[in-house]
Amino acid sequence: MVTQAVRQQPQALRYIKGVGPRRLTDLQRLGLETAEDACYYPPRRYEDRRHLAAIRDVKPGDVVTVRGCVLARDLRRLRGGQTIFEAAIGDATGVLHSLWFNQPYLAQQLKKGDELVLYGRIESSGSRPRMVHPEMERVEGDDEASLHMGRIVPIYPLVSGVSQRWLRQVIAGVLERFSVALNDPLPEPLRRAKGWPGVAEAVREIHFPTSWESLKTAQERLAFEELFVLQAALAQRRARAVATRKPQRYQREGALVHAVRQRLPFSLTTSQQRAIEEILTDLCRPSPMSRLLQGDVGCGKTVVLALVMAVAVQSGYQVALMAPTELLATQHAHVMRQYLGPLGVSVGLLSQGVKADQRRRRQEDVARGALDVVVGTHALIQAPLTFRRLSLVIIDEQHKFGVAQRAHLAKKAEAPDVLVLTATPIPRTLALSLYGDLAVSTITELPPGRRPIDTRWMGEAQRQGLYAMVRQQLAQGRQGYIVYPLVEPSSAEEASAGEAEAPLTPSIHLQRVRMRSDLRAATQMARHLQEEVFPEFRVGLLHGQMSSRDKERTMQAFAGGALQLLVSTVIVEVGLDVTNATIMVIEHPERFGLAQLHQLRGRIGRGTHPAACVVVSDATDEAARQRLTTFVQTTDGFELAERDLEQRGPGALFGGQQHGGARLRIASLLRDRALLELARREATTLMARDRELRGPSVAALRQRLARFRQQLG
Repeated sequence: MVTQAVRQQPQALRYIKGVGPRRLTDLQRLGLETAEDACYYPPRRYEDRRHLAAIRDVKPGDVVTVRGCVLARDLRRLRGGQTIFEAAIGDATGVLHSLWFNQPYLAQQLKKGDELVLYGRIESSGSRPRMVHPEMERVEGDDEASLHMGRIVPIYPLVSGVSQRWLRQVIAGVLERFSVALNDPLPEPLRRAKGWPGVAEAVREIHFPTSWESLKTAQERLAFEELFVLQAALAQRRARAVATRKPQRYQREGALVHAVRQRLPFSLTTSQQRAIEEILTDLCRPSPMSRLLQGDVGCGKTVVLALVMAVAVQSGYQVALMAPTELLATQHAHVMRQYLGPLGVSVGLLSQGVKADQRRRRQEDVARGALDVVVGTHALIQAPLTFRRLSLVIIDEQHKFGVAQRAHLAKKAEAPDVLVLTATPIPRTLALSLYGDLAVSTITELPPGRRPIDTRWMGEAQRQGLYAMVRQQLAQGRQGYIVYPLVEPSSAEEASAGEAEAPLTPSIHLQRVRMRSDLRAATQMARHLQEEVFPEFRVGLLHGQMSSRDKERTMQAFAGGALQLLVSTVIVEVGLDVTNATIMVIEHPERFGLAQLHQLRGRIGRGTHPAACVVVSDATDEAARQRLTTFVQTTDGFELAERDLEQRGPGALFGGQQHGGARLRIASLLRDRALLELARREATTLMARDRELRGPSVAALRQRLARFRQQLG
């Protein structure tokens, strides 16, 4: 019998049978703290062990599950410390050879006569079939009628020290004891209308499906549940924001705004004018603004910011602009001083790079209202900083912070207006999930006169021609960037240490080893380029491990023309705006996603001269080649963002899980776009009817949202 106490609070996993202190740590490394976490921990795939393949029937290219005994085994050591463990696995019909790279411990774990289940892709090795790096599980005596055999079997994401068998048994125990205690956050009428099972049945099905059909239904139901809870939280936040009344009142037109417009050396595009109108309309509403301004690189978002800031300042308020890096914050402060400084607007920079005594004085100026516009990094959300009349909060490259930091900065004022900025165009599905509580303004045009950037893909054999191309640009008085993925040569292995382990063929294994050893590092190449390739020009170095003062000095030297060529890591992705830069070379571009490559390309072509971006790679991996082909052929950032989402997923597009962001375990923003749209409609309808969720049919949703709001910040 399940007690009410169990229903009211999540059961800690330390009370589960078979979970001691060491095992509890293993589960925590998987992100599992409670029984509810375990119920919602989805397998990454499934094996149909109801029908095992006979070894004699397998063909190259097949992805199969086979069962057999270890007939022979051998551990070989290669030069450089590499190892290959081989085992011959036989059933009544034939023999399958399998091998694993760099897993010598298998020689102690597997003995002759052990019975194994292997899952993987069949390759040919002469006349013999083989598997390279198959997933493996030992068969034990009770498996015929167990969790592990004779059924559709879940295969989970693991960490070292945790086996599939043990985790399967723990989750089965959790489901048996606690799944019936789960509160269902889906309103009963909605669930029944869709024909979905209850939450207890659904979580049992995603772990131990009774059929592929029931698994699909359970996955759909639980994916919708995740998205519905997310959208309900965002809808609730939107509704509460609309119901809030802010104290500030803005003067849309005035001397300062007029002066900024008069100083502009160009006409605003239609997109810029539309974005400004949408933002100013929001500012003049009685409730706080929550708006996202997005646009492709170089589309002119900064001019929009300057005009919006002018509205706030002439109305008697302060503005805070937070950027994710010192480089970008420094650039923003510099540009805003150019736009607003001559008109009497005081602009100050707050970051770790500012000396302590100067930072203290600026904090005092902010507190007494002597600084109108404050630009900074995370220093803006630190406790000692207080504002006198903060009304407008602007956050650039929001996805590099997360919603928690957005909320923290907003607490520096009473019901401030919040404008979120991004130069990484966001696919609609990501916008609905990451920024679903924000209205969206989009700048779709580039300023007049901007030329398309000539983008090329060169191989290592063309390096001399590439250097001649760079030399020609520098000789004409232009400037350029060469970007590397690493700082120091010793970082090569560290950079690849986090890569997910995947089955490796010998050719892929050797290719990856070569790739790691060939990765050029920025510091090493800066010396080489200055001394041996471009001695007639001045070459600078910029990377994130430099001191703030050295970064500032290098950036100013490049912006002022004292440096012709800047060797850098991806730190220049945002924050540098040098109109004389016309050439961008990206080494090892396969290490970057499409959105990041596009951001790097956006550092050039900002003036009137033709510009070219060259990616240098001999990549043979098909996915990498597809990504580079897409990059060379496409200059539209919104299209590239969609393609990046399709090819690599949302985590890769925005650099992993945001701090304070929503965590989706079962739903996929790529696969479940229709479910996301449905969840948004249903959540919006529900919140319009019952914003505070007082009805008895939504009690479980109310409890879930209370926990979920802590994640959203």
